[in-house]
Amino acid sequence: MKAQPQRTGGGNTKVTKTQWLDLALRTLITQGVDGVRILPLAQRLEVSRSSFYWYFTSRKDLLEQLLDHWRVTNTEAIVERAQRPAPTIVRAVLNVFECWADERLFDPQLDFAIRSWARHSKSVRRSVDMADDARLTAIRDMFLRHGYGAEDAFIRARVLYYMQIGYYTLEVREPMAVRFSHVEAYLRSFTGKEPGAEDIELFQGFLKRANKL
Repeated sequence: MKAQPQRTGGGNTKVTKTQWLDLALRTLITQGVDGVRILPLAQRLEVSRSSFYWYFTSRKDLLEQLLDHWRVTNTEAIVERAQRPAPTIVRAVLNVFECWADERLFDPQLDFAIRSWARHSKSVRRSVDMADDARLTAIRDMFLRHGYGAEDAFIRARVLYYMQIGYYTLEVREPMAVRFSHVEAYLRSFTGKEPGAEDIELFQGFLKRANKL
């Protein structure tokens, strides 16, 4: 539950840092980085421009914190799941699939917004490149742990990761039920292994707990 504004004297609305960041993130996603400006954000929050400086030293500071949020959510979720112990490569890949299935773990709209920003900023481009490297390395290492050779692990990681990023970039629209119906085929394609009924049931349970099915 997001914090609610608290009324202060003088008829102004005092908002939290979380509310500033939430609005800035939504603005980054819907309008791009050029839309993330202090005065328009303050007007939408119905506070004075000066209240911004309770939480941020500058617009640059705000933008850096948006980048930090993206790193912590989108990249760390993939890396953490790729590193989870798993009895088989099929289960390991299903751990990573959790990120693709639940936008609370990996926000594709935010990822797309950051990549759009990177087209106009060398420093953000470096951050995106570092994130892609970290994600790919974690997935490659996952395949290595399950006995794949170095080249095979590297290419399988690329296929898995680039396919999903392309899925978002092309804005493919599929109901989760349709996506889930293809899970067995995806697993065979990515791993070369036949998933078992228990593997599919476990992932289906995750989707239901996340209210995706």
